[in-house]
Amino acid sequence: MKFEEYRKHDATSLAELIRKKEVTPTELLDMAIRRNEEVNSKINAVVTPLYKEAAEQIKNLDANAPFAGVPFLLKDLDAQLKGTRYTCGARLLKDFVSIQSSEVVNRIQKGGLVIFGKTNTPEFGLTPFTESELLGSARNPWNLNHTTGGSSGGAGASVAAGIVPMAFASDGGGSIRIPASCNGLFGIKPTRGRITNGPHYGEVWSGAVCSGIVSRSVRDAAAYLDLVSGAMKGDPYTIPSPTIPYSEEVKTTPRKLKIGYSYQMPEGLKADIDDENIRAIETTLKLLRESGHEVTEVPLPFTHQLNAELLYMLVLGELSSTLDNIGEQRGSKPQRHELEPNTWLLYKLGKSFSANAFALARLKWNLVNRKMADFHNQYDLLLTPTLGRRPFKIGALKNPPFEENALRMLNALGISTIVRYTGMIEKIAAQTFSWIPYPALANITGQPSMTVPLHWAPENLPVGVMFTAPWQDEATLFQLAAQLEKAQPWFDKVPSL
Repeated sequence: MKFEEYRKHDATSLAELIRKKEVTPTELLDMAIRRNEEVNSKINAVVTPLYKEAAEQIKNLDANAPFAGVPFLLKDLDAQLKGTRYTCGARLLKDFVSIQSSEVVNRIQKGGLVIFGKTNTPEFGLTPFTESELLGSARNPWNLNHTTGGSSGGAGASVAAGIVPMAFASDGGGSIRIPASCNGLFGIKPTRGRITNGPHYGEVWSGAVCSGIVSRSVRDAAAYLDLVSGAMKGDPYTIPSPTIPYSEEVKTTPRKLKIGYSYQMPEGLKADIDDENIRAIETTLKLLRESGHEVTEVPLPFTHQLNAELLYMLVLGELSSTLDNIGEQRGSKPQRHELEPNTWLLYKLGKSFSANAFALARLKWNLVNRKMADFHNQYDLLLTPTLGRRPFKIGALKNPPFEENALRMLNALGISTIVRYTGMIEKIAAQTFSWIPYPALANITGQPSMTVPLHWAPENLPVGVMFTAPWQDEATLFQLAAQLEKAQPWFDKVPSL
């Protein structure tokens, strides 16, 4: 099989070719490896090749599995594969080898997907761009000088570049939807509890994090969720399984939907919306109206201050506890040289806040939940841009040299807790939230949310739009996504890498 033919197929049709014996799993694996070897030096998407492990997995494939023989990539965060390196993008874990696979990975392998590598991610998934000191910067196949987004940036780049038709991703503040938007892909964050985080975790980031997929086709994502969904014993959340498989929902035309939309920045965020986001929403509104849906401009049902406050406190508390847990497991506390300066600062700040402050912020999640419940009493879906602007140039959100030096000095002096008063943290947070003003909402509420690739900026950069649905209503998202995919197909729109 030549690459031109390989790229014409999604994971579902590749699996069908294998079932018909028109191609073998080994031929597909060889094709994926060749493509990775051809382009990965340009995009730095795959950071841990697992070619030999993949060849062994093929020997034991269940021919009746839904994705039997289809090449697949794991993110080097939130998905552990027994016996392989698991770094979370951090020097602190650069030599760590997993002793047990995640349950979702067991289901992936049982479903026949052949794992042949792991993808790039920022340190502990903390940034919405993929530029770690350990793994380096992932580059956007559409424009190599620009970001892939994060934290599933390597996954997004690998799918856009044609290495695989879909790849594992996870989302704690938009980390599925951000790279999907940046790379012209479909990405869906499922409802909290839809996919287990076990056995390593019950909940990650107080329930904000869940795993999912970035893919070129909607039906691949639907079939993937059918494969991996469900709790395992001991999980803190158990939600009912869908009555109809998502792979069937994509064949169903959605009812007439009432959709509230906004392309305004959240109240309190001093940043301008990118003109390309406005154009992306306008394109989407036209498609929605032509499909018979009712669309109404609405004020956003959340503010920047509340979103930032709740997510900020969450990240500080969860990161500091995660790092201390790693320290306890290995028998020595994390050291400053083992972490990037921003991560060390957040670690120290997290230890400086009280349990009361963390619990108070967590209690306030209920305010957002109730506002969104009120919103969905009137509207089936919320439509916004996925991001605040088009993909930026690599390095644009990194600390400038003078700030990096100042931060290293403050960390070395052991006075990290006063940095919150210097304005540095506020500046970093403002830059970050001007880039991701919308996605974190669904992580706080636990709602399902998807990004759809319907617009490209003039410099050949994708600009996604995001739909957020009520709790457990992935079905409506899949139905609408399939309808939009048919109305304005994107599958054959690929970067010339």
